[in-house]
Amino acid sequence: MAAAEPSVAALAGGGVGAGAPSGGVPVLFCFSVFARPASVPHGAGYDVLIQKFLSLYGDQLDMHRKFVVQLFAEEWGQYVDLPKGFAVSERCKLRLVPLQIQLQGARILGIPVIITEQYPKGLGSTVQEIDLTGVKLVLPKTKFSMVLPEVEAALAEIPGVRSVVLFGVETHVCIQQTALELVGRGIEVHIVADATSSRSMMDRMFALERLARTGIIVTTSEAVLLQLVADKDHPKFKEIQNLIKASAPESGLLSKV
Repeated sequence: MAAAEPSVAALAGGGVGAGAPSGGVPVLFCFSVFARPASVPHGAGYDVLIQKFLSLYGDQLDMHRKFVVQLFAEEWGQYVDLPKGFAVSERCKLRLVPLQIQLQGARILGIPVIITEQYPKGLGSTVQEIDLTGVKLVLPKTKFSMVLPEVEAALAEIPGVRSVVLFGVETHVCIQQTALELVGRGIEVHIVADATSSRSMMDRMFALERLARTGIIVTTSEAVLLQLVADKDHPKFKEIQNLIKASAPESGLLSKV
């Protein structure tokens, strides 16, 4: 399913240090459960902000992963992807979000991944920042539900499928219709709340509430990955642990609970 393209960073050290001169614009830099205030020069752009994140959190970041920088938008009451050409002009709140936890986790655990893209001719294909290496199927579609003959055939090739994990956009359309159709066919469905979204927080929240009431399991990326390994002695536990060291963002959900 297609998503709007964010500004993504592959991190590299060096540049602006934590001890940058004072007197700039105050910015709250957030990562995982941490929030650290600092100042940057007026007009500071993307590269300067990335280096500031590195100076504040470099010892906690997996430099092999990609990250997206998001800005807290007061008018929406939630974080949005940093607009292209953004420059700091006033006090603001930013956060650094790791990408690809779900696909990386599936790859580590050898879980087949099926990708559908809603009308890619008009809406675009899956953004390039999501690594589709090794996925079982990438399928364009116009139907909102991803339960298509090709997807059903791909599922039939996987022995003993009893449950699926869904994530993507939009929660109240493609995710919801797919989940309800799968449940109707007797498949247990898990929806990753912090890896699904909608343009409207209201649509997102009402969809998650409706889905939970129908018996669909609404969960989080960390919870579902740890449920899949189940035991500290699992041979892939360390690799999964490295993925979840940086907690997934709550992405506005907690303020609506």
